[in-house]
Amino acid sequence: MMPANMSNPSPRIVPRDAHGISRKQISPNALRVLYKLNESGFDAYLVGGAVRDLLVGGRPKDFDVATNATPEQVKALFRNCRLIGRRFRLAHVFFGPEIIEVATFRANGDDGSGDRETSDEGRVLRDNVYGSIEDDAVRRDFTANALYYGVRDFAVLDYVGGWEDVQRRSLRLIGDPEQRYREDPVRMLRAARLSSKLGFSIDPATAAPIPTLAPLLADAPPARLFDEMLKLFLAGHGEAGFDALERHGLLATVLPETAAALAHDPDGRQRAMLRQALANTDARVREGKTVTPYFLFAALLWPAFRRELGLLAHEHLDPLALQQRAADRVTFHQARRIAMPRRFSIPMQEIWLLQARFDIRQRKRVFRLMAHPRFRAAYDFLALRTIEQPELTGPLAFWTQAQELPAADLAEQLAHPPPARGDAAAGDAVEPVAGASDGGKKRRRPRRRKRHASASDAGEADTSPTA
Repeated sequence: MMPANMSNPSPRIVPRDAHGISRKQISPNALRVLYKLNESGFDAYLVGGAVRDLLVGGRPKDFDVATNATPEQVKALFRNCRLIGRRFRLAHVFFGPEIIEVATFRANGDDGSGDRETSDEGRVLRDNVYGSIEDDAVRRDFTANALYYGVRDFAVLDYVGGWEDVQRRSLRLIGDPEQRYREDPVRMLRAARLSSKLGFSIDPATAAPIPTLAPLLADAPPARLFDEMLKLFLAGHGEAGFDALERHGLLATVLPETAAALAHDPDGRQRAMLRQALANTDARVREGKTVTPYFLFAALLWPAFRRELGLLAHEHLDPLALQQRAADRVTFHQARRIAMPRRFSIPMQEIWLLQARFDIRQRKRVFRLMAHPRFRAAYDFLALRTIEQPELTGPLAFWTQAQELPAADLAEQLAHPPPARGDAAAGDAVEPVAGASDGGKKRRRPRRRKRHASASDAGEADTSPTA
């Protein structure tokens, strides 16, 4: 096998009849870009994950192109092109909703022009020094991502031993692993993600430094980490990805409060609930159904939320205020590592806070909750919670039936409820997430004195606190 840190290697050429990649498997728009660059006198290749996925029988989502044309030359060839990026200058060629990303071959070193910049810790801040295809191959992250497919002879070029690693289903860094992780700590997350997605093992030398260097991820841009988390958990292999984060010591860096909560989960129910949420998400992706980041993060951070409720128990706040404060703290602390947009963090909190309202059986409150735009997501979350708290199967059954009944029948049932079975009386404010903050004890707020309903009062008197 060719050493992964070899400088300016000669390529192994895998001919058309030996690799099985067909142009029918490649985006027609990517082929247009490749042919036009070739016809204009430039070298151009399909590169990276698309080649890797095609070799293992997968279906690439993106088709990236590498070329010796500069970004400006690419833009001159394609009117539908836009140049982006400062850290890495790239050309995006637009074909309706599809974007073909075109990158110029980059050099494996600094030419003194100032277009390559690194931090004191070795992290690459800017890398726009252009070079040859040999240089470009050596500076890529994993050998499996450094394979080039051309449309002149339809061969695959391998400069770093990536062909053998794909055949062995092994993920191996090019060069010294510690140095490569210091250049870009997010490579550690990529190793976990790609091994989970492809079913590859991580080469021992590539895996060894990860637990020690995992804290470097704290310095990575939070927005970039958020993107990596979506790729890890919303692409159909989230459960395996979660296992990889734990196995390689990465979970405590990207989800520190969840990791702390799971470390004190003696019966394993919180872990079981989280894994079931990930398994459900994977199943939805396989079935072509939609998945939502806010529901995913509601599950990922639920152990942290439960833990924070316990830490705040001594403050003796109103239960609803207690939950809001816990939700705000968890969201704030997590945002320092992963920049979750408000369009996801607010619905995530709504799912948590709506859990308290599933204890209520007052007619107006029941119908109001069912009309809430986040009701269905909160109901699905309640179903997940039965893994952690089996005693919630009763409330879950009620709300399942409530959705199936006609409105009139449900109203009639609520007007004549069955005999109480030890549930909290309507109108009492109790700790809504059982056992989260006070060992399972229900904390009551003094009842407000009911005023006498006058003749002008319309409808049902609602004296319970607003959930």
